[in-house]
Amino acid sequence: MDTTLLSRLKKKQLQAAKLLASHHPHAARMITTGALTGTLLLSSPALLSTPSRVTLSSSTLTSLLPISVGPLIPEIEEKILEVLKNMFGIHVVAELDGNRLNQNYGFMGAEQHLPRFPGDTIDQHDEFQKSGITPGRGAWGYFANSKIELSPDLIQKEKYYVAVQTLYLPDWNTRQPELKDWYKWRKVLVVNPKNGKSIVAIIGDAGPASWTGKHFGGSPELMAHLGLNVGMQKGAVLLFFVDDPENSVPLGPT
Repeated sequence: MDTTLLSRLKKKQLQAAKLLASHHPHAARMITTGALTGTLLLSSPALLSTPSRVTLSSSTLTSLLPISVGPLIPEIEEKILEVLKNMFGIHVVAELDGNRLNQNYGFMGAEQHLPRFPGDTIDQHDEFQKSGITPGRGAWGYFANSKIELSPDLIQKEKYYVAVQTLYLPDWNTRQPELKDWYKWRKVLVVNPKNGKSIVAIIGDAGPASWTGKHFGGSPELMAHLGLNVGMQKGAVLLFFVDDPENSVPLGPT
């Protein structure tokens, strides 16, 4: 977690503890102990990464989410964004450069690998070969013009990609060339609210079709990390843009 954020959180926690203790002297000892415990937790990266923190974070998210999967009302969306920023220290937004998806809370289904260059085959992918590979390119074409041009960065992009329903955006038909360029490899944060697992990915394909009942698609690696690659290989996720103009947020599990 960001050291500045840690300092702010610790300061606020201690201030709150002192204020409460001044109004309730008999509770001062208990309050101080709680504040010190909280400070210890905030100061220890090891403790922050324990399952109990994940459970607490997931519980916070699930308590904010509506019963049915669908578009979020603005007030809930803002609260969820704040929780995610505090959880991961990543600047996530629902709207970026005036663009937003039709919904940020929806069902994600499993996708196949995408061909990264002309002639790419499933045996050239190092993981989840049983997931197969699509017969054609993704909506934004190949990641590289040839195998020799396939850089580690492009390998990561295909490995951690999502599909979003750009074709259903209200202004897609009127702004298609502009929006296609904007959405290509746009960075997003995907979170499984049930278990708190999250991953930074790029938009690498369009879809799925609305009749599938799914709103997003995820690469084999992404689905496996989120714990959605079992059973129906589908689950509810939160998906928001990552505001990262300096490209400082790496792809992959957070």
